[in-house]
Amino acid sequence: MNKIPNRAVMCEVLKEAAAKDRDVVVLCSDSRGSGSMTSFADTYPAQFVEVGIAEQNLVGIAAGMAACGKKPFAISPASFISTRSYEQCKVDCAYSDTNVKLVGISGGVSYGALGMSHHSAQDIAAMSAIPGMRVYLPSDRHQTRKLFEALLQDRQTAYIRLGRNPVEDVYTEDCVPFAMDKATVLAEGTEVLLVACGEMVRPMKDAADLLNREGISTGALDMYCVKPLDREGLLAAAKGKKLVVSIEEHSPFGGLGSMVAQVISANDPKRVITLALPDAPVITGTSKEVFQYYGLTGEGIAETVRNALKA
Repeated sequence: MNKIPNRAVMCEVLKEAAAKDRDVVVLCSDSRGSGSMTSFADTYPAQFVEVGIAEQNLVGIAAGMAACGKKPFAISPASFISTRSYEQCKVDCAYSDTNVKLVGISGGVSYGALGMSHHSAQDIAAMSAIPGMRVYLPSDRHQTRKLFEALLQDRQTAYIRLGRNPVEDVYTEDCVPFAMDKATVLAEGTEVLLVACGEMVRPMKDAADLLNREGISTGALDMYCVKPLDREGLLAAAKGKKLVVSIEEHSPFGGLGSMVAQVISANDPKRVITLALPDAPVITGTSKEVFQYYGLTGEGIAETVRNALKA
Protein backbone atom coordinates (compact mmCIF):
# COMPACT_ATOMS: atom_id res chain seq x y z
CA MET A 1 0.00 0.00 0.00
CA ASN A 2 1.37 3.40 -1.00
CA LYS A 3 2.05 5.75 1.93
CA ILE A 4 3.41 8.72 -0.04
CA PRO A 5 0.89 11.50 -0.79
CA ASN A 6 1.08 13.38 -4.07
CA ARG A 7 1.91 16.61 -2.22
CA ALA A 8 5.11 15.04 -0.87
CA VAL A 9 6.17 14.12 -4.39
CA MET A 10 5.52 17.72 -5.46
CA CYS A 11 7.92 18.88 -2.74
CA GLU A 12 10.65 16.52 -3.91
CA VAL A 13 10.32 17.64 -7.54
CA LEU A 14 10.43 21.32 -6.56
CA LYS A 15 13.46 20.75 -4.32
CA GLU A 16 15.28 19.06 -7.19
CA ALA A 17 14.43 21.99 -9.47
CA ALA A 18 15.34 24.63 -6.87
CA ALA A 19 18.77 23.09 -6.44
CA LYS A 20 19.52 23.85 -10.09
CA ASP A 21 17.49 27.02 -10.63
CA ARG A 22 17.30 29.87 -8.07
CA ASP A 23 14.30 31.30 -9.90
CA VAL A 24 12.13 28.41 -8.70
CA VAL A 25 10.31 29.73 -5.64
CA VAL A 26 7.50 28.47 -3.41
CA LEU A 27 4.92 30.62 -1.62
CA CYS A 28 2.57 29.34 1.08
CA SER A 29 -0.36 30.76 3.02
CA ASP A 30 0.44 29.25 6.42
CA SER A 31 0.21 25.95 4.56
CA ARG A 32 3.76 24.59 4.42
CA GLY A 33 2.78 21.70 6.70
CA SER A 34 -0.41 20.67 4.93
CA GLY A 35 1.37 21.19 1.61
CA SER A 36 4.35 19.03 2.64
CA MET A 37 6.63 22.00 1.91
CA THR A 38 8.43 22.23 5.27
CA SER A 39 11.41 20.38 3.83
CA PHE A 40 11.59 22.84 0.92
CA ALA A 41 11.43 25.84 3.26
CA ASP A 42 14.16 24.40 5.47
CA THR A 43 16.43 23.50 2.55
CA TYR A 44 15.92 26.63 0.45
CA PRO A 45 14.81 29.43 2.79
CA ALA A 46 15.88 32.11 0.29
CA GLN A 47 13.50 30.59 -2.28
CA PHE A 48 10.52 30.31 0.05
CA VAL A 49 7.96 32.95 1.01
CA GLU A 50 5.49 32.54 3.88
CA VAL A 51 2.61 34.93 3.24
CA GLY A 52 0.41 33.83 6.11
CA ILE A 53 -3.34 33.36 5.96
CA ALA A 54 -3.81 35.80 3.10
CA GLU A 55 -4.62 33.89 -0.07
CA GLN A 56 -5.29 36.98 -2.17
CA ASN A 57 -1.87 38.34 -1.29
CA LEU A 58 -0.36 34.92 -1.95
CA VAL A 59 -1.48 34.95 -5.57
CA GLY A 60 -0.76 38.65 -6.13
CA ILE A 61 2.78 38.35 -4.79
CA ALA A 62 3.38 35.22 -6.86
CA ALA A 63 2.23 37.07 -9.98
CA GLY A 64 4.58 39.96 -9.20
CA MET A 65 7.48 37.58 -8.76
CA ALA A 66 6.64 35.89 -12.05
CA ALA A 67 6.63 39.29 -13.77
CA CYS A 68 10.20 39.71 -12.48
CA GLY A 69 11.30 36.43 -14.03
CA LYS A 70 10.80 34.07 -11.10
CA LYS A 71 9.01 30.71 -11.41
CA PRO A 72 6.59 30.73 -8.48
CA PHE A 73 4.47 27.89 -7.15
CA ALA A 74 1.69 29.29 -4.94
CA ILE A 75 0.52 26.53 -2.62
CA SER A 76 -2.64 26.80 -0.53
CA PRO A 77 -5.71 24.70 0.36
CA ALA A 78 -7.84 24.23 -2.73
CA SER A 79 -10.94 25.40 -0.89
CA PHE A 80 -9.36 28.82 -0.33
CA ILE A 81 -7.11 29.47 -3.30
CA SER A 82 -9.97 28.73 -5.70
CA THR A 83 -12.44 31.03 -3.93
CA ARG A 84 -10.85 33.76 -1.80
CA SER A 85 -8.23 34.59 -4.42
CA TYR A 86 -10.36 33.93 -7.49
CA GLU A 87 -10.06 37.49 -8.81
CA GLN A 88 -6.27 37.39 -8.47
CA CYS A 89 -6.15 34.03 -10.25
CA LYS A 90 -8.23 35.50 -13.07
CA VAL A 91 -6.60 38.90 -13.43
CA ASP A 92 -3.06 38.63 -12.03
CA CYS A 93 -2.30 35.17 -13.41
CA ALA A 94 -4.45 34.29 -16.43
CA TYR A 95 -5.32 37.71 -17.89
CA SER A 96 -1.84 39.07 -17.19
CA ASP A 97 -0.27 35.89 -18.62
CA THR A 98 2.12 35.37 -15.72
CA ASN A 99 3.97 32.13 -15.06
CA VAL A 100 2.29 31.25 -11.77
CA LYS A 101 1.53 27.65 -10.90
CA LEU A 102 -1.42 27.60 -8.48
CA VAL A 103 -1.49 24.44 -6.39
CA GLY A 104 -4.70 23.61 -4.54
CA ILE A 105 -3.76 21.15 -1.81
CA SER A 106 -6.20 18.98 0.19
CA GLY A 107 -8.59 19.18 -2.75
CA GLY A 108 -12.08 17.74 -2.99
CA VAL A 109 -13.24 16.32 0.34
CA SER A 110 -9.72 15.68 1.68
CA TYR A 111 -10.46 17.67 4.83
CA GLY A 112 -13.26 15.23 5.66
CA ALA A 113 -15.06 16.18 8.85
CA LEU A 114 -14.11 19.87 8.61
CA GLY A 115 -17.05 20.13 6.24
CA MET A 116 -18.19 22.33 3.40
CA SER A 117 -16.09 25.35 4.42
CA HIS A 118 -12.95 23.29 3.75
CA HIS A 119 -14.17 21.19 0.83
CA SER A 120 -13.42 22.22 -2.76
CA ALA A 121 -16.13 20.70 -4.90
CA GLN A 122 -16.34 23.72 -7.21
CA ASP A 123 -12.71 24.38 -8.11
CA ILE A 124 -12.62 22.51 -11.43
CA ALA A 125 -15.61 24.47 -12.71
CA ALA A 126 -14.38 27.81 -11.37
CA MET A 127 -10.81 27.55 -12.62
CA SER A 128 -11.77 26.05 -15.97
CA ALA A 129 -14.04 29.02 -16.62
CA ILE A 130 -11.07 31.42 -16.58
CA PRO A 131 -9.67 32.04 -20.09
CA GLY A 132 -6.02 31.03 -20.24
CA MET A 133 -6.12 28.91 -17.06
CA ARG A 134 -5.11 25.27 -17.41
CA VAL A 135 -6.47 22.71 -14.92
CA TYR A 136 -4.77 19.45 -13.93
CA LEU A 137 -5.61 16.67 -11.46
CA PRO A 138 -2.89 14.01 -11.33
CA SER A 139 -4.05 10.56 -10.32
CA ASP A 140 -1.12 9.19 -8.33
CA ARG A 141 2.41 9.97 -7.09
CA HIS A 142 4.07 8.80 -10.30
CA GLN A 143 1.92 10.94 -12.57
CA THR A 144 2.32 13.86 -10.13
CA ARG A 145 6.09 13.73 -10.63
CA LYS A 146 5.74 13.70 -14.42
CA LEU A 147 3.26 16.58 -14.36
CA PHE A 148 5.35 18.87 -12.15
CA GLU A 149 8.48 18.13 -14.14
CA ALA A 150 6.58 19.18 -17.27
CA LEU A 151 5.12 22.31 -15.64
CA LEU A 152 8.60 23.46 -14.65
CA GLN A 153 9.47 23.58 -18.34
CA ASP A 154 6.70 25.95 -19.48
CA ARG A 155 5.84 29.60 -18.83
CA GLN A 156 2.02 29.48 -18.61
CA THR A 157 -0.20 29.65 -15.58
CA ALA A 158 -2.03 26.56 -14.37
CA TYR A 159 -4.14 25.26 -11.49
CA ILE A 160 -3.22 21.86 -10.06
CA ARG A 161 -5.39 20.10 -7.51
CA LEU A 162 -3.76 17.59 -5.15
CA GLY A 163 -5.40 15.54 -2.42
CA ARG A 164 -4.27 15.33 1.18
CA ASN A 165 -3.88 11.59 1.71
CA PRO A 166 -1.82 8.93 -0.06
CA VAL A 167 -3.65 7.24 -2.93
CA GLU A 168 -3.13 3.79 -4.34
CA ASP A 169 -0.82 3.69 -7.33
CA VAL A 170 -2.31 3.70 -10.81
CA TYR A 171 1.09 3.53 -12.48
CA THR A 172 4.50 2.20 -11.51
CA GLU A 173 7.82 4.00 -11.29
CA ASP A 174 8.99 2.19 -14.43
CA CYS A 175 5.76 2.61 -16.39
CA VAL A 176 4.18 6.07 -16.36
CA PRO A 177 2.77 6.82 -19.82
CA PHE A 178 2.63 10.61 -19.90
CA ALA A 179 2.20 13.26 -22.55
CA MET A 180 1.33 16.83 -21.64
CA ASP A 181 -2.36 17.57 -22.25
CA LYS A 182 -3.05 14.03 -23.50
CA ALA A 183 -5.27 11.58 -21.64
CA THR A 184 -3.86 8.16 -20.78
CA VAL A 185 -5.67 4.99 -21.85
CA LEU A 186 -5.72 2.54 -18.94
CA ALA A 187 -7.96 -0.09 -20.51
CA GLU A 188 -9.46 -0.84 -23.90
CA GLY A 189 -13.09 -1.87 -24.32
CA THR A 190 -15.95 -2.10 -26.80
CA GLU A 191 -19.13 -1.50 -24.74
CA VAL A 192 -18.46 1.08 -22.03
CA LEU A 193 -16.00 3.93 -21.49
CA LEU A 194 -15.11 5.21 -18.03
CA VAL A 195 -13.43 8.64 -17.76
CA ALA A 196 -12.00 10.02 -14.52
CA CYS A 197 -9.54 12.53 -13.11
CA GLY A 198 -7.53 12.93 -9.92
CA GLU A 199 -8.20 10.57 -7.04
CA MET A 200 -11.12 8.98 -8.88
CA VAL A 201 -8.80 7.35 -11.43
CA ARG A 202 -7.85 4.43 -9.20
CA PRO A 203 -11.46 3.47 -8.36
CA MET A 204 -12.28 3.88 -12.06
CA LYS A 205 -9.49 1.44 -12.92
CA ASP A 206 -10.77 -0.98 -10.27
CA ALA A 207 -14.28 -0.73 -11.73
CA ALA A 208 -13.00 -1.40 -15.25
CA ASP A 209 -11.15 -4.48 -14.00
CA LEU A 210 -14.32 -5.76 -12.29
CA LEU A 211 -16.52 -5.18 -15.32
CA ASN A 212 -14.08 -6.74 -17.75
CA ARG A 213 -13.85 -9.85 -15.57
CA GLU A 214 -17.66 -10.04 -15.69
CA GLY A 215 -17.63 -9.91 -19.47
CA ILE A 216 -18.65 -6.26 -19.85
CA SER A 217 -15.99 -4.87 -22.19
CA THR A 218 -14.94 -1.60 -20.55
CA GLY A 219 -12.37 1.01 -21.44
CA ALA A 220 -10.83 3.44 -18.96
CA LEU A 221 -9.37 6.89 -19.62
CA ASP A 222 -7.29 8.96 -17.20
CA MET A 223 -8.21 12.57 -18.07
CA TYR A 224 -5.73 14.27 -15.74
CA CYS A 225 -5.77 17.25 -18.14
CA VAL A 226 -9.25 18.59 -17.48
CA LYS A 227 -8.40 21.81 -19.29
CA PRO A 228 -7.33 21.67 -22.03
CA LEU A 229 -9.51 18.56 -22.27
CA ASP A 230 -8.09 15.95 -24.62
CA ARG A 231 -11.04 16.01 -27.01
CA GLU A 232 -9.40 13.82 -29.62
CA GLY A 233 -8.42 11.21 -27.05
CA LEU A 234 -11.93 11.23 -25.56
CA LEU A 235 -13.68 10.83 -28.90
CA ALA A 236 -11.32 8.08 -29.99
CA ALA A 237 -11.89 6.17 -26.76
CA ALA A 238 -15.68 6.70 -26.88
CA LYS A 239 -16.07 5.59 -30.48
CA GLY A 240 -18.46 2.64 -30.80
CA LYS A 241 -19.33 2.55 -27.09
CA LYS A 242 -22.91 2.24 -25.80
CA LEU A 243 -22.26 4.18 -22.64
CA VAL A 244 -19.82 6.78 -21.30
CA VAL A 245 -19.47 7.31 -17.54
CA SER A 246 -17.45 10.16 -16.04
CA ILE A 247 -16.26 10.04 -12.43
CA GLU A 248 -15.03 13.00 -10.39
CA GLU A 249 -14.61 14.29 -6.84
CA HIS A 250 -16.51 17.47 -7.63
CA SER A 251 -19.93 19.04 -7.96
CA PRO A 252 -22.08 17.57 -10.74
CA PHE A 253 -22.03 20.98 -12.42
CA GLY A 254 -19.25 22.45 -14.55
CA GLY A 255 -16.61 19.82 -13.95
CA LEU A 256 -15.21 16.89 -15.92
CA GLY A 257 -18.66 15.35 -16.43
CA SER A 258 -20.04 18.52 -17.98
CA MET A 259 -17.06 18.78 -20.34
CA VAL A 260 -17.28 15.11 -21.35
CA ALA A 261 -21.02 15.41 -22.01
CA GLN A 262 -20.50 18.57 -24.06
CA VAL A 263 -17.92 16.94 -26.32
CA ILE A 264 -19.79 13.65 -26.71
CA SER A 265 -23.18 15.24 -27.40
CA ALA A 266 -21.75 17.51 -30.08
CA ASN A 267 -19.64 14.91 -31.86
CA ASP A 268 -20.80 11.36 -31.10
CA PRO A 269 -24.15 11.43 -29.27
CA LYS A 270 -24.78 8.59 -26.84
CA ARG A 271 -25.77 8.10 -23.23
CA VAL A 272 -23.47 9.84 -20.75
CA ILE A 273 -23.68 9.41 -16.96
CA THR A 274 -21.89 11.72 -14.53
CA LEU A 275 -20.83 10.28 -11.18
CA ALA A 276 -19.91 13.08 -8.79
CA LEU A 277 -20.52 14.51 -5.36
CA PRO A 278 -24.08 15.75 -4.74
CA ASP A 279 -25.30 19.31 -5.14
CA ALA A 280 -25.43 19.60 -1.35
CA PRO A 281 -23.10 19.59 1.65
CA VAL A 282 -21.62 16.08 1.76
CA ILE A 283 -21.88 13.75 4.73
CA THR A 284 -19.33 14.03 7.54
CA GLY A 285 -16.54 11.49 7.34
CA THR A 286 -13.14 10.61 5.92
CA SER A 287 -12.55 10.73 2.19
CA LYS A 288 -12.98 6.97 1.94
CA GLU A 289 -16.24 7.09 3.89
CA VAL A 290 -17.56 9.89 1.68
CA PHE A 291 -16.59 8.02 -1.51
CA GLN A 292 -18.20 4.83 -0.20
CA TYR A 293 -21.43 6.64 0.69
CA TYR A 294 -21.82 8.21 -2.76
CA GLY A 295 -20.77 5.19 -4.78
CA LEU A 296 -17.42 6.63 -5.85
CA THR A 297 -15.59 3.33 -5.39
CA GLY A 298 -14.65 0.55 -7.76
CA GLU A 299 -17.71 -1.50 -6.85
CA GLY A 300 -19.98 1.55 -6.77
CA ILE A 301 -18.92 2.63 -10.25
CA ALA A 302 -19.30 -0.92 -11.56
CA GLU A 303 -22.80 -1.15 -10.10
CA THR A 304 -23.80 2.09 -11.83
CA VAL A 305 -22.64 0.64 -15.14
CA ARG A 306 -24.46 -2.64 -14.59
CA ASN A 307 -27.71 -0.87 -13.79
CA ALA A 308 -27.35 1.49 -16.76
CA LEU A 309 -26.85 -1.38 -19.18
CA LYS A 310 -29.96 -3.11 -17.85
CA ALA A 311 -32.13 -0.01 -18.27
